[in-house]
Amino acid sequence: MTNDTTYRQAIEELETILRALETDTVDVDDLTARVQRSAELIRLCKQKLRNAESAIERVFENLEEDDDDTPAADSEEEETPPGPPRRPDRPFPSGQLPF
Repeated sequence: MTNDTTYRQAIEELETILRALETDTVDVDDLTARVQRSAELIRLCKQKLRNAESAIERVFENLEEDDDDTPAADSEEEETPPGPPRRPDRPFPSGQLPF
């Protein structure tokens, strides 16, 4: 088993082995080798899934750290200077829309 085998390749090979086992096309002498190869592929898939899970957790942790460093939205609103006063007959100054 090589380290450059992708998760998809490993799954496809496992499916091929499973189909062969289900159709009884595997010779008894070849059965042990196929079962061993399946075990290797399963270990590889589990490791790739664990690595992906760890990487995703790190991304979310970094996002949470970024959120902690960002000032709260309330403080930003307080620092924003007020716009021109609005007249009751014109809800938005100079015909501008709020977006």
